[in-house]
Amino acid sequence: MDTLVFLGTGDAMGVPRVYCECDVCREARTTGINRRLRSLVMVEGPEGGFLIDCGPDWRGQMESQGIRFAEKILVTHAHFDHIGGLPEWADACRRLGRKGELYAPQEVIDTILKQFPWLARHLMTTAVDKGIELGGWKIQGWKVCHGYNGFSYAYRLEKNGFRWVYCSDSIGLNEKEKQPLHDLDLLVLGTSFVHETAPYETRSVYDMREAAELLAEVRPKRALYTHMSHDVDLNRDIPLPPNVALARTGMKVDLA
Repeated sequence: MDTLVFLGTGDAMGVPRVYCECDVCREARTTGINRRLRSLVMVEGPEGGFLIDCGPDWRGQMESQGIRFAEKILVTHAHFDHIGGLPEWADACRRLGRKGELYAPQEVIDTILKQFPWLARHLMTTAVDKGIELGGWKIQGWKVCHGYNGFSYAYRLEKNGFRWVYCSDSIGLNEKEKQPLHDLDLLVLGTSFVHETAPYETRSVYDMREAAELLAEVRPKRALYTHMSHDVDLNRDIPLPPNVALARTGMKVDLA
């Protein structure tokens, strides 16, 4: 059986914010229930595993699992909170004399190699625009609206009749972008706030009220929220739709 492991559930800045003294950030510095590294998940299974994204907390996330090497990483988009760990991964490849395998849409690969041109010496890059298979999962990606921050990619993964989507950075999806979200056993969706009050045109990720409306439309059997900011307090009783939960660091979910 394959398992999804949440190694990071935070937004672009993580929790606690270094400058912040809000209740959530103060709690994150003590008991750590709300401590959140940048969003990253790992898929484990008998046919092999892989990571989705490689943010600046990648090293600590690997250490937390006792993992010394990541062979395959699938990237959603080229924002720092999703690729900031790639130089450390490439250094691990160099030191160990192994080639890592980086998977992403071609335009994302092009942006990554423009920012970090030396990565190509240590990583093999494979474009996934026409789909890919990793760990026995058939994976299709598509571009989604990331609001003020441009675009990201979401991924739909299917294996042995189980269908799930990882969509960490999106907002205001149109009908075409929402189509792959139908008929899912699990939707992992980014929701940075419970209710974000910033002007809509300045925003980049769903809040939980908007996410509830999306879920009512696409109707996954189960949903997990990730990419959460310091607005989200895991000690609070946050109203959620049925069969929806907040992802926590270290959470493991059976993909079957």
